[in-house]
Amino acid sequence: MRSIPESLVAALHRRCHAARWGVSLLDFGAALSASAERAFGRRQSTSREIEQYLNALHLDDIALALACANGHDPAWDAFVDRFRPVLYRAADALDATGGAREIADTIYADLYGTRVTEGRRESLLRHYHGRSSLATWLRAVLAQRHVDHLRATRRLEPLADDDRQRASTESPVAEDPDHGRQRAMLQNALRAAMSALTPRDRLRLACYYQRQLTLAATGRILNEHEATVSRQLARTRRELREAVERGMKRAGLTPAAIAEAFAMAASDAGAFDLQQVLGEESVPDRSL
Repeated sequence: MRSIPESLVAALHRRCHAARWGVSLLDFGAALSASAERAFGRRQSTSREIEQYLNALHLDDIALALACANGHDPAWDAFVDRFRPVLYRAADALDATGGAREIADTIYADLYGTRVTEGRRESLLRHYHGRSSLATWLRAVLAQRHVDHLRATRRLEPLADDDRQRASTESPVAEDPDHGRQRAMLQNALRAAMSALTPRDRLRLACYYQRQLTLAATGRILNEHEATVSRQLARTRRELREAVERGMKRAGLTPAAIAEAFAMAASDAGAFDLQQVLGEESVPDRSL
């Protein structure tokens, strides 16, 4: 990592008012050092070059992104207020039918960070280094996700008519008994984890996933800011996965088998009905 004088870190920290988001000098200095390391790599650089580089960064955006990655709630609320319109406009430019807006919504879980490793939240925002504005970086992330989605969709396009006819005459392949057992264990563990949720968490899931309401519409029903809805959904998903993993471990599955079960569920959910998991959750009818 590049060594940056403490006096320079402190001056840049003050310049962008990073303290308002609870960003410490230590964290801010580490972020600046990582950015400089990425820019210069193995190339030799003078103190003057590094100082010029750091002064040219989007320091306000770095401080906000770092605070969000650290789980600072006011920073996250400010982030959503400022950048959700940016992402939605970019999504509409990519796909006028509105299909890219769903991709924009799903990015928020990765931006917020749904896992914590060794006390550090794994947020996509930690990959932002401030060389471009945060808005530009987010548009680039969205564009790449959109391209990935299109590529995946093309891979899943239906077979040609002759291929489908030939496939229909072939004998069906029997499912591996272990796969069926793993799927059943996963579903049972998920039902148990869902039943342990608070009614409010279940209602939030029902609104967003079962009724397929937007974050804003879900927030109006629960009287929550949409940033809070996004944050709480990310928390609930993380807690559900952890609870499911614990349940499957208690049932005797190895970590490898658990990972395989999750992979199977992601590629083929089978007849798994969300209504059965959520139960008859009552979602109030309001003007959306």
